[in-house]
Amino acid sequence: MSTNQLVYNDVMLRSSEETRKRLLAAATNEFAQYGIAGARVDRIAEAAGVNKQAIYAYFGSKESLFDAVFDALVVQTIGDVPIDAYDLPGYVGRLYDRYRSNPEVLRIATWYAMERGTNAPHPSTVLSTRAKIAAIREAQKSGALTSDFTPEDLLVLILNLSTTGHRVSPESTSPDHSHDEIKKSIMNAVERLTRP
Repeated sequence: MSTNQLVYNDVMLRSSEETRKRLLAAATNEFAQYGIAGARVDRIAEAAGVNKQAIYAYFGSKESLFDAVFDALVVQTIGDVPIDAYDLPGYVGRLYDRYRSNPEVLRIATWYAMERGTNAPHPSTVLSTRAKIAAIREAQKSGALTSDFTPEDLLVLILNLSTTGHRVSPESTSPDHSHDEIKKSIMNAVERLTRP
C-alpha cells in the first residue's frame, strides 16, 4: 500500500470516528429529552451536522443508536466513578456528583428502564453489576462492611440512594436543602447502612 493510500485511510478513519462521536453526542441530548419513541432521527442528524442516512450506516436503527448511547454512558460512568467497596459513602457521593453534573445519565437510564427494560438487561450493566457485587462481597468477607444485607441488596440500596434529589418528585427534593446537604445526608446514610 502506498504512503498516499495510508494517509488517506488514516484521514478517513479519523473522519469516521468524529462523525460517530458527533452522532452519539447529538443522540444523547435527543434521547435524554424525548426517549426512544419521541426522538427523531432528523433532529439527531441535524444536530450532528450529517445526513440522517449516516445514523443507519453507523448504527443500523434508532434503537441501536439508543443502545450505543446507553452503553457509552454506562462505560463512561464506570470509568469516571469506579466502585470502592471499602469506601461506599465516598462512592455514593461521587455517583451523586456525577449525576448532578451529567443529568442526562439518569434521564437516559430512566428512558431505558421504561422503553427497553422488558428486554434482557444491557450487557454493560450486567458486567458492571457483577463486578460491583463481587467487590461488595469481598469487603463483607473481610469484615469491612456489614453482612446484614446480601451484596446484591446492598448495591441496590446504595445505587438508589445516589439518585436522591435528582428525580422530579416532591419526595426526593427539598427546597430547604442544598445539594451539598443532600449529598452529606446520603453519604451519612450509606455509612450507617454499611457499618459492620
